[in-house]
Amino acid sequence: MDKISRRGFLKITGIAGAAMVMASGCVRKSDETEEVPKGQMTYRQLYGSPDRVSILGYGCMRWPVIPAPDGDGEQIDQETVNRLVDYAIEHGVNYFDTAPVYVQGWSEKSTGIALKRHPREKIFIATKLSNFSDHSREGSMAMYRQSFTNLQTDYIDYYLLHSLGSSMDEFRSRYIDNGMLEFLLEERKAGRIRHLGWSFHGKKEVFDQILALHDKYHWDFVQIQLNYLDWRHASGRNVDAEYLYGELERRQIPVVIMEPLLGGRLSNVPDRIAARLKEQDPESSVASWAFRFAGSPKGVMCVLSGMTYMEHLQDNIRTYSPLRPLTQDDLDFLEETARQMSEYPTIPCNDCKYCMPCPYGIDIPAILLHYNKCVNEGNLSVSSMDENYREARKAFLIGYDRSVPKLRQASHCIGCGQCVPHCPQSIKIPQELHRIDRYVEKLKQGTL
Repeated sequence: MDKISRRGFLKITGIAGAAMVMASGCVRKSDETEEVPKGQMTYRQLYGSPDRVSILGYGCMRWPVIPAPDGDGEQIDQETVNRLVDYAIEHGVNYFDTAPVYVQGWSEKSTGIALKRHPREKIFIATKLSNFSDHSREGSMAMYRQSFTNLQTDYIDYYLLHSLGSSMDEFRSRYIDNGMLEFLLEERKAGRIRHLGWSFHGKKEVFDQILALHDKYHWDFVQIQLNYLDWRHASGRNVDAEYLYGELERRQIPVVIMEPLLGGRLSNVPDRIAARLKEQDPESSVASWAFRFAGSPKGVMCVLSGMTYMEHLQDNIRTYSPLRPLTQDDLDFLEETARQMSEYPTIPCNDCKYCMPCPYGIDIPAILLHYNKCVNEGNLSVSSMDENYREARKAFLIGYDRSVPKLRQASHCIGCGQCVPHCPQSIKIPQELHRIDRYVEKLKQGTL
């Protein structure tokens, strides 16, 4: 099987998808006139740490892009990135999280360019050892050193072992057998790494085993997926966040939160859920409920958000300037909301793009997200006998062709499975693509 080249992938699709976040319901209607507060950001300083970290952290996985000057694909819009970073820092954000694999490998460099324009001591930089494909010491060392070059810094504040949880064998291969963890511990002693931790997607037993190494390695922080849906209703291989957070809080290990919006799914919620949230608090955005939930636990140091657009950044600044922690009534309300959401047959895709590029050019995230969008909008008809079948059929098919070019649709999936090991949510991607393709064919033929 000939793998599509990175340049070829970008020529077909660009990297615009890496910067797209579903915006529906994400911001307040009054954004154009409502003032964005300055000097009111909430900060956390946990368990004796000298760092005073903004509870809102900038996740740099979804930087905006523009067409490349030569017309071949797209590139990160550095001017807009600079403007977003400047605005964030001006409004109190001081934590920036990137990785060598974000935005097709360009995020670290772009983030470094933007942050270099600000005093280094005023910001906290987080990046990761994303040695997924090359576990060798040589390859891992090269990735580690390149991060310093890309970020234009001589120390990294928060360094993570990236996306642990598949198995202890993988953990040992990536970090123990090659001596990389021992090396990183020495780097921490030397001050080139100020805090060493890890991010988690995976199995409960693996989480427990790595966490048990705290006495040996002293994990300075851990990054987990936490939101009001995953708190007690985690799907796929994800572990309920209530358990993960509880174990970390018990050991007084600071927690960094990723996926507070589940890749946008908690801002682009089903219409009935959006109405429920708006009825409870008409002045707040749908997204703000998720951010308040993620920031309310006392052991949370920082909540990451991939803010591609200025309106997202502004809305999140309002939510955290200052944070209004949720009351018990609020928590009970969100638990019932989560229970209702868990009944919708959405696919747990967070639009992280780890499955991309597909060797056959299929736009996996776009397909799954369109399907979820139609679930949320009630445009998945069960039968041609349904009263709204014709409208739902039209909405799905037209939206599908607009969202995903025909050559990149699910019908082209051969089931190679190359994408499956890379999915943090353990989605059985080929099965889902084949299921969606069968559904599309039935809609086209009118045989549902």
